[in-house]
Amino acid sequence: MQMVLRIGTRGSKLALAQAEELRFVLARAHGWRDDEIEGRSKLVIVKTKGDKGQDAQPGGGGAKGLFVKELEEELIREQIDVAIHSAKDMLSTLPAGVEICAVLPREDPRDVLVCQHCEDLSSLPRGAAVGTSSPRRRAQILKIRPDLEIVPLRGNVDTRLAKLEKGHPVAAIMALAGLKRLGLRAHARYVFPTEVLLPAVGQGALAVQARTGDRAVRDLVVPLNHDPSHIALIAERAFLEVLDGSCRSAIAGLAEISAQNILTLRGEVLMPDGQDSESILVREPLGENPFRRAQEIGTAAGEALKSKAGPAYFEPGP
Repeated sequence: MQMVLRIGTRGSKLALAQAEELRFVLARAHGWRDDEIEGRSKLVIVKTKGDKGQDAQPGGGGAKGLFVKELEEELIREQIDVAIHSAKDMLSTLPAGVEICAVLPREDPRDVLVCQHCEDLSSLPRGAAVGTSSPRRRAQILKIRPDLEIVPLRGNVDTRLAKLEKGHPVAAIMALAGLKRLGLRAHARYVFPTEVLLPAVGQGALAVQARTGDRAVRDLVVPLNHDPSHIALIAERAFLEVLDGSCRSAIAGLAEISAQNILTLRGEVLMPDGQDSESILVREPLGENPFRRAQEIGTAAGEALKSKAGPAYFEPGP
């Protein structure tokens, strides 16, 4: 009997676009015809705490983990066969019984400025309101322009764009990957170089989770894996795990792999006001076992940056 793969996803437009991307890659990998996709895979919509409006943790934290937890629980309960996540939403450690079995080809990880009446960050007037609910983006923008007002901006992409159209805030920092997946690339007024705004760990990457040991599902999903994207994500997540970043932490990290099989990992931690920061850059060959080596490089980089920065960067906020 033919298996119908149950794909767990959130119900937002972006989450559904990501789930459809997974279905497309599945069909291409396994030679499914267009008229076979519906019969071989099924989308299961799961409402998460973030979707129910609980998108801020006490004390003003962001949504990391709130868009993932219920999907993981449904996976463990065998209500779905795989879950598809934006990797940047995932906590640095996974619950027992689930694993990342594939990472799709990574989309552009950079951040963008969305603004109707400005060209770049420097063209914003003093005191202009810039929307973001990311502690990382807040700190990075204040590092560049401490005169700007950073205001919370939550909700899905459409909600945030609608608020911008009404004029408050006047600008926002968003992920280029999400805009591109929704066909909204034209809203990006300015794309920040990663040397200016280093992205969140996992930004632009889609991770596919399955139950540990589920061979039938792994046989379907593992062939989708894009090794360079997965190796880079392993390094970034190992880096983040050492720093034990919570949704309140201003932590950034990006790993890139050269044609010569050299992994470059850049990491940064910032104080909330952006006026103090520490960074690290490492370049290491991946060798014959790149997945294991990426884990080692990420762990070592996290330990080095944690030692360099000191405990003040990692103390919980009020």
